[in-house]
Amino acid sequence: MSNNILNNTQVFAIFGDPVEHSKSPQMHNSAFEYLNIDAVYKKHHLKDGKKLKEEFLNNLYNGANITVPHKEQAFKQADEVIGIANKIQAVNTYIKKDDKVIAYNTDAAGFLKAIESFGEIKKVLILGAGGTSKAIALALQEEGKEVVVVNRSESKLNFFKENNIKCYSWKNFRLDYFDLVVNSTSAGLKDDKLPMNKSQLENIFLNSSYAFDCIYGKETPFLALAKKEGLETKDGEDMLLYQGVLAFEYFTNTKIDSKTIEIMRKALKEEN
Repeated sequence: MSNNILNNTQVFAIFGDPVEHSKSPQMHNSAFEYLNIDAVYKKHHLKDGKKLKEEFLNNLYNGANITVPHKEQAFKQADEVIGIANKIQAVNTYIKKDDKVIAYNTDAAGFLKAIESFGEIKKVLILGAGGTSKAIALALQEEGKEVVVVNRSESKLNFFKENNIKCYSWKNFRLDYFDLVVNSTSAGLKDDKLPMNKSQLENIFLNSSYAFDCIYGKETPFLALAKKEGLETKDGEDMLLYQGVLAFEYFTNTKIDSKTIEIMRKALKEEN
């Protein structure tokens, strides 16, 4: 039972497995402090995604973010899903409203904002087929970009086929030119793995200009290899920032200004 029932402090959390690396608490708490909002944001390690809604309600959280690997479970358990999240079938933000769990996906918009610095992008390759990949692929498709998804196994590609997004398993992927290559997998988060075969990746990078990794706070093997091949690279910090800004606005029902965004960005750069 959360102690926020004893006072008026609002409590928010991030659910994930792993979650100890998350910088979301320092980002949100810095904004709460700056805006003088009586609220706190904490980490909630959750192994069993099927218990997500139960844990959210039992802890009396006012809102939450959901990270890997629970975004699709979060979608299934929500009472109401708003906007593009219905198409993505994955959510990363929960709000409690009148004992109902309302869900959003802020990853899609956060990603589009994060890649603006690359300039004009027409064709994108996404590695991986999880909840983050779905959000990114649909966001890009809605913007009129050409999107290709490649994943280790064929079995996870049905979603993309149903949404008319080109997709391949590693086995049947054929080399092509891409402006941007995105790693949406967790390869490199807790290990030194690449999201796909090294020689395949090197060949892809030879025909690409930009590389983006949704993992933030470190140079992953994926980004290191892209940099070595001469690509302009970016980690997921801006995506985390901008999806967090949107989530914060849902949490507080306010529009935040550029000064608050910069305070959130600065907090992200601090050590955990």
